[in-house]
Amino acid sequence: MDGKYLPRIADEKLKLMLASSGAVLIIGPKWCGKTRTAEQAAKSVLHMQNPDHAQEYRLLADTKPSKLLDGETPRLLDEWQQAPVLWNAVRFAVDKRRARGQFILTGSVVPPDTKDMHTGTGRISRMAMRTMSLYESGESTGGISLGDLFGGKTGMFGESGLTIAQIAHILTRGGWPEAVTEKNNAYALRMVYNYLDAVANLDISRVDGVERNPDRVSALMRSIARNISTQANTATLLRDLISNDDGLSDKTVNDYISALKKLYVLEDLPAWSAHMRSKRAIRTTAKRHFTDPSIATAALGADADKLLSDFNTFGYLFESLCIRDLRIYADALDGSVYHYRDQTGFEVDAIVQLRDARWAAIEIKMGAGEIESAAENLLKFRDSINTEKTPAPAFLMVLTATEYAFQLKNGVWVVPIGCLRY
Repeated sequence: MDGKYLPRIADEKLKLMLASSGAVLIIGPKWCGKTRTAEQAAKSVLHMQNPDHAQEYRLLADTKPSKLLDGETPRLLDEWQQAPVLWNAVRFAVDKRRARGQFILTGSVVPPDTKDMHTGTGRISRMAMRTMSLYESGESTGGISLGDLFGGKTGMFGESGLTIAQIAHILTRGGWPEAVTEKNNAYALRMVYNYLDAVANLDISRVDGVERNPDRVSALMRSIARNISTQANTATLLRDLISNDDGLSDKTVNDYISALKKLYVLEDLPAWSAHMRSKRAIRTTAKRHFTDPSIATAALGADADKLLSDFNTFGYLFESLCIRDLRIYADALDGSVYHYRDQTGFEVDAIVQLRDARWAAIEIKMGAGEIESAAENLLKFRDSINTEKTPAPAFLMVLTATEYAFQLKNGVWVVPIGCLRY
């Protein structure tokens, strides 16, 4: 390993999962750092995509896959899905060895749907990785801990050093490890465009062997980017696309969306349901998000200057950035992130819920001028919860692009994204 590896939040979680299961499958988008993170924990490595040995490995997988598992443990099987038989080989080896921490599997696509593949339940655990959060990239001070907030800690104060211009740059650069460590901004942005081109022209057709039109892929990603952080359904996207491609159908759009999800390019935000005092119907449509907001900016052809001249678009993309970081921090606490919206249009941008049922409601607002109204919205939401059936929130937060982190007199926390950590 060279000295460029930046510690990841996933490092500790991987150690924990290896200590509690026979094998760990790390899933997530290509280029998010899965292999580098896995290499920190592995004692031996098999790179299935190594061009000098790829053909040999595939032949060996067809004849005696157990030989590919030989090596000091934990053994990393990188891009294992190139030989799907390795899944059952790993499961069998774990059963036979009766030991934990034997294998790490990494891949950038959803595992193939093969009826002969055992589920791996009880032997292979799954761990999601995403791009780098601002705390991992060193751009958040980490002065306010999500875990401390869930623990009821008070009296905390933080200060973010991020300017609006810096946040605009972070949005366009993304949390891709190689881009984060690149000092030349132009090179970092070009890396994101290269990623987008690879998805449209290569990856989306290779994911399941179905040939797809690169122009349609690019157009769809632009449409999703224009509708980022909204509940845009297939019909909405189709209306946006059909003016330039009347051969499109909702079936085609859904197929392309499914392929993007298999590549972990898209990660929609599901709706949260709670017991409310009123009988208002809750909308269950997911919000559209890319796994990293830079995919949206690249799809729109937007740089930092364009974002600074269009604060409406900037606001939606900032929400997507915050959702990415909240997902990373919540995952470290064994939690998940949702959104809430009812039939009247009342909504809360993010709900973080932990496995033990504790939850928090978060509004995402860029500027200080929106903090008071966002706090009032959160208090109104808290009061609408039927606490006989759903516990009261552990805390309420307005997540911002402002400078200071503190608690308002009404109990609502104001936290800049540049102060937050897990």
